[in-house]
Amino acid sequence: MRNRLIAALIACAVTIPVAAAPAKMSETRSDPRFEAFGNRVVDQILRLDPVGATGLGDHRYDAHFPDVSAAGRAARRAAAVQALAELNRFDRHRLGREQQVDAILLADQLRYTMFSIDRLQDWAWDPLTYSGIAGTALFTLSSREFAPWPQRLRSATGRLEALPGFLAQAKAALVPARVPLIHAQTAAKQNAGLNGLIDDLAAHKETLSGAERARFDRAVAGAKAAVGDYQTWLDKTLVPHARGNERLGAALYDEKLRLALNSPLSRQQIRARAVANIGEFRTKMYGVAAGMIRGKPGAPAAPANPTPAQQQAVITAGLAMIYADAPRADEVIPFAQQSLAEATAFVRAHNIVTVPAASYNVIDMPEYARGTAVAYADMPGPFERDQRGFYAVMPIPADWTEAQRGSFLRENNKWALHELTLHEAMPGHLLQLAHSNQYQSRLRALFGSGPMVEGWACYGEDVMADAGYRGGDPRYLLAHYKFLMRLPVNAILDQDFHTGGLTREAAIKLMTETAFQQEREAAGKWVRMQLSSAQLPVYFVGYQEWKDLRAAAQRKPRFAMQAFHDSALSHGSPPVRFIRELMFGEPIR
Repeated sequence: MRNRLIAALIACAVTIPVAAAPAKMSETRSDPRFEAFGNRVVDQILRLDPVGATGLGDHRYDAHFPDVSAAGRAARRAAAVQALAELNRFDRHRLGREQQVDAILLADQLRYTMFSIDRLQDWAWDPLTYSGIAGTALFTLSSREFAPWPQRLRSATGRLEALPGFLAQAKAALVPARVPLIHAQTAAKQNAGLNGLIDDLAAHKETLSGAERARFDRAVAGAKAAVGDYQTWLDKTLVPHARGNERLGAALYDEKLRLALNSPLSRQQIRARAVANIGEFRTKMYGVAAGMIRGKPGAPAAPANPTPAQQQAVITAGLAMIYADAPRADEVIPFAQQSLAEATAFVRAHNIVTVPAASYNVIDMPEYARGTAVAYADMPGPFERDQRGFYAVMPIPADWTEAQRGSFLRENNKWALHELTLHEAMPGHLLQLAHSNQYQSRLRALFGSGPMVEGWACYGEDVMADAGYRGGDPRYLLAHYKFLMRLPVNAILDQDFHTGGLTREAAIKLMTETAFQQEREAAGKWVRMQLSSAQLPVYFVGYQEWKDLRAAAQRKPRFAMQAFHDSALSHGSPPVRFIRELMFGEPIR
């Protein structure tokens, strides 16, 4: 899932029964003063982050880019300090329960803004921050049909005129000696995708006329010249002089991890749980694979109590059977579309969770966003009228060898693509975010807990498997467990890389041997762990939290799965611990 807010500020209770219908701000003692304060903060955040505002569906600032200069950072930091001081004047325990959650989330967001500017300082060493903002600024105007083309192109004209200044600010902020080489190289590869986005907008310029069209044409020419100039700077200055360390180090990593997870689990506790979870998944994979290969000619021995070598051989043999169902390169998108329709029908037929009346679509991943993941979900924000969700799948790069293409397609075989669809789209990210968009709070709309969102998508895969998706076919189940194996492995890789000396060789071995990933998947993850930090663990932590919440709910009377899921998803996207407290009437901590 891609962050919807690209640079936000960068930077005695009533019990809700577990089977209750989704509530819209159902709470007691709501404080109108806090609501007014929250609205002021939202307006300030959106003004400072116009690209994030567009993504959320507030179109007042569609013609603008954020100020990413030193002055802009100072303004964002000052705004965070002022908002935190005003927030601290409220007695949180006298607010409504949902407002108490918002107060905690807002305080965390404001503190993260200051941490990012003062301590992390990614504005100085991560060029992907700027390429992401630039690409999203243009993509949201072309892909979201929130207004007629002439209106969107007038806004696009303003953004295209502002793009040269934004890229100049990016060059001034970035310090080549602090930029890791892999970040510089990835940004250089992504930058050309901006021209494609500009061309997508220009394809509709006939809807303008006269002076407006002439101004748009000038803006396009200026923007393309700036993209070309930025490309030259990336290739000739940034990449050759990038000398930064892509490893955060333990102190920064632990601080960022705490803010990213909003969980009481320490790095060490996460690692211990992840190691145990790997063993559990391998045991499940062995049981499924042993049944698949039983009686097959030349199949390895599959005893009840295998040695590590026997376990490895049996799982490998079972996976070979699902790798045989690799799609052709031109089949990936159509197959994802088909699997999305099938998953949606299954969710509805088995009363797993209510499917909101949004639109869910499969698209080629835009070029500007490629290079970090095989797929992602892009759902518009809650203020947006155009509620089309995009499940974006990466096309196979043209410069890959046949061996690399084959590795990619074996890893993303048809059974794995079913699982990917469950995670990214249905009942995963697109469905969850569509539910989140129904929660009527401008302040809550700014907050999206990574563990909650990613954890739900992983938990949703389990729910579908338990409900008999794909008829319980063992090939699907083996792909399911292999997919979930990524969760604990990702958590280990992320912390071992950023706080230790994890080598590429050791990382690839963990992924390909312990977790049975294909070379292309493992190579891509090695790149991803260098480009991100404290993001890969959110899957594992969130998955554990959702499973714990479900277990607690099932101990309550009158448990019903669809009612539980609908209620749990009715509060936006806060950390799971707050959902539990709201649902069970527990104190908000």
